[in-house]
Amino acid sequence: MSNGRCDWCGDDPQYVDYHDTQWGRPVFDKLELFEKLCLDGQQAGLSWLIILRKTESYRAAFDGFDPHKIAQYDEQKVEALLQNPGIVRNRLKVNSIIRNARAFLAMEEQGVDFSAFLWSFVNHQTIVNQRLSMSEVPATSPESDAMSKALKKAGFNFVGSTICYAFMQAVGMVNDHLVGCPQYHECQKD
Repeated sequence: MSNGRCDWCGDDPQYVDYHDTQWGRPVFDKLELFEKLCLDGQQAGLSWLIILRKTESYRAAFDGFDPHKIAQYDEQKVEALLQNPGIVRNRLKVNSIIRNARAFLAMEEQGVDFSAFLWSFVNHQTIVNQRLSMSEVPATSPESDAMSKALKKAGFNFVGSTICYAFMQAVGMVNDHLVGCPQYHECQKD
């Protein structure tokens, strides 16, 4: 760990800023959660830093992650997105954001609050772990397994258990900052 922070962010300034100001901080806004879940799905097979650097391009390309707008995308829009160098140009991943927007809206139509639904997997409170090294951090958990299964049943994709666990860490459902990291305690204050 450099300066006591978790060592996974290295010394890249954008990654360090993400670690220090966003990762592990509880997020409850349903649209922010939708965006983050979609972005985590885009990471599949890639480094998070690649997606982090493309986040603003994703927001521009996908109408600020407005599910109502994304759900209306047609094949012509998909083809245009696949020409956009600012995002990962993978048809399955582009289509997953559209599919996830439609699943999000279907949940809303059924009266399901997306934020409450997601936070229910951790009983609506952050699971505070006490990890001393990154080797102690798992890739999945029983909670991420359950979230993945429920999201898939609801029609989402690119939401395997590993993606769900990374998502849970990022949005503060799980505090996996190492105990010696200054952000470990900061995230518990949020």
